[in-house]
Amino acid sequence: MDKLHTVYYFLDLAGTFAFAVSGATAARQRGLDLFGICAIAFTVACGGGIIRDVCIGAIPPAGLTTWYYLATAIFAAGMTIGLYPVVQRLNRPVLLFDAAGLSLFAVTGAQKALSYGHNGQVAVLLGIITAVGGGVLRDILLNRIPVILEKEIYASAALAGALIVVAGNYQNVLPGDWIAIIGLIICFTLRILALRYHWNLPSFPKNKNGNV
Repeated sequence: MDKLHTVYYFLDLAGTFAFAVSGATAARQRGLDLFGICAIAFTVACGGGIIRDVCIGAIPPAGLTTWYYLATAIFAAGMTIGLYPVVQRLNRPVLLFDAAGLSLFAVTGAQKALSYGHNGQVAVLLGIITAVGGGVLRDILLNRIPVILEKEIYASAALAGALIVVAGNYQNVLPGDWIAIIGLIICFTLRILALRYHWNLPSFPKNKNGNV
């Protein structure tokens, strides 16, 4: 395993852990049982990656065949349950860990698509899908409107991170590990700033009767 692959390997595991914590925290807040918390944690952590792998032809998906993805998700869920009072003291813990997972998976998703020979457009789209897929599944399972469908800057942040990776790979002006770090920092910073300062995309008010 060369240096670049090692970097993306650890970024992928970090993203799995961060998303699993966000999923487990959201499930714990909803009062789910132990199985439910672990199931949501795994779905959020691996759902986007599984969708990506199916799209690029990496069958069977790594999230279903590689033991350390499941182990990381279950460990994160157990840690969240055990340290839930500590996690709760963080400011908006679900959104914090979700932002970390979003940025990490936007980068690794785009890079994996490139490594399978897909063009830049496909790589950007799959970077976004990898980043937002797990969160969408989480929100659906918890009966919430997916964040990506609301006015928050979410997929746009993933788009920025994936674009950095693709552009950096094509321009080849920096080492691949630096490109990855820059991409995830930009994505994470954009998402956190959007949350902090309430940056939103344009939205349209409902009619007074609530109908479209």
